[in-house]
Amino acid sequence: MFRRKEAVPFAFVAEADHFRSNVTPPPRERLGATEIVGRTLLGLTVVAGLVGALVLGMPSLQSGDSATRQQQSEASDNR
Repeated sequence: MFRRKEAVPFAFVAEADHFRSNVTPPPRERLGATEIVGRTLLGLTVVAGLVGALVLGMPSLQSGDSATRQQQSEASDNR
């Protein structure tokens, strides 16, 4: 690639505040009651699903030592 040899004027950067728009954006629309309820129910459903997955997954996250200890204690009780 070749480089430009002439100087680049940066005066336009300093004057950028000069060209700001004075047009304000339209106000945001207010959410209706049904939209608020719908978003709340969706959020609660997602949270309930995460909590349910955690509760159902906890037994599989535990180590398998408890099962072997239980079998060993039953074997020692039979003697």
